[in-house]
Amino acid sequence: MGPVCVPLKCTLYTINKEPGNAGPGRVEPSRRTQAPRRDRCVRIQGGPALSAIVRVEVHEFEYAVQNLHRDGLAQTITYREGSRLPVSKYAVSIHTDDGGRGDYVTHWVASKSSLGQTLMLAPRLVGKDARERVAIYEDLKREIRQYDHMGHGALDIALWDWAGRRYGASISELLGGYRKRLPAYASTYHGDRAGGLSSKEAFADFAGQCHALGYRAFKIHGWNDGNAREEAANVAHVARAVGDRMTLMLDPACELRTFADALHVGRACDDAGFFWYEDPFRDGGTSAFAHRKLREMIRTPILQTEHVRGVEPKADFVLAGGTDLLRVDPEYDMGITGSLKIAHLAEALGLDCEIHASGPAHRHLMAAMRNTNFYEVALVGPKCPNLIPPVYACGYTDQLDCIDADGTVPVPEGPGLGVDYDWDWIARHRTALHTFQ
Repeated sequence: MGPVCVPLKCTLYTINKEPGNAGPGRVEPSRRTQAPRRDRCVRIQGGPALSAIVRVEVHEFEYAVQNLHRDGLAQTITYREGSRLPVSKYAVSIHTDDGGRGDYVTHWVASKSSLGQTLMLAPRLVGKDARERVAIYEDLKREIRQYDHMGHGALDIALWDWAGRRYGASISELLGGYRKRLPAYASTYHGDRAGGLSSKEAFADFAGQCHALGYRAFKIHGWNDGNAREEAANVAHVARAVGDRMTLMLDPACELRTFADALHVGRACDDAGFFWYEDPFRDGGTSAFAHRKLREMIRTPILQTEHVRGVEPKADFVLAGGTDLLRVDPEYDMGITGSLKIAHLAEALGLDCEIHASGPAHRHLMAAMRNTNFYEVALVGPKCPNLIPPVYACGYTDQLDCIDADGTVPVPEGPGLGVDYDWDWIARHRTALHTFQ
């Protein structure tokens, strides 16, 4: 770092050598003090002038998950015994000229659309100072302003991993995090017609299984059919079975077909004492007006903005009265940098901000947030695994049994994300490697 000009107020010191003083003399300030001068320069010693990004790698890979089936082409995934679901994910690795490295492997964001945006943005990183995450965030945010920003988060998270490794601190520590263990809820796959979560009795039985493992909160994703009466009956039945000992939530994932359907199911949530009601109907979770009207007609708190991307649109949504709670996801909302802005927005308005989905970045973010309630272990079912990639060589997991008996998960403690990726496994399953330098 070069010289920085600062105004100096310099106090002169003299050595008092009066007889009787012990030692070499007492240091005392002189009565003459120089006035501030604005023409003096001090050379502030720092680290290297730049930690330049010299290479960005994007590793596409594929693997199969047992007993899961994709209903359509999107992320509507349900149980089917004996089925093998091919799953595509990607990993990001950022390298700097001083030997630094930051990595991130995607969990739920890794659609082909998101990958395309990551590949658009990755070349923009080359030559930038990896320490300047906010400046990079602003640049990448503008670069894909015509799109949904879903490919931005993985790059930002990798930069936070780089920073943690550089300073020998976890991301949580860099954020000032104080929560070491996080209360978790089991977040189900969508209901199916194949013997998994295929009835209200099956949902209630699985909630009981989760409670026995230590979970004290449970979220239902109903059936993709959007049958409001079936959804309302499921809400009531699960509440009767476990509502006296578990916090319950409902996320139809925008499956209900009409506002009237959303209102019908919302009133069932009222009667059952549900903690929140999330993304109920087919506006896609984006209509602040519709959800304000729904809030006026039911008592259950509304949780919105999973599908509203970034701090400014979320601010518009909440200020328009569209939600009681805000949603944030470091993969979806432009990384940890973008998610912090959203968490602070919610805090400034006196609202809670619930973190969507699971992963090491999500845990570090939650560790530094006061205004949030539960960590989402997503997605789980009684007869199928969470389909997140098995890339961890350190024991990290977001499978159903990831919690302790007290229903909490730990925040990783190592530098950066605090996890070790199995790069040999990724290389064996890799389908493409994109390198930008």
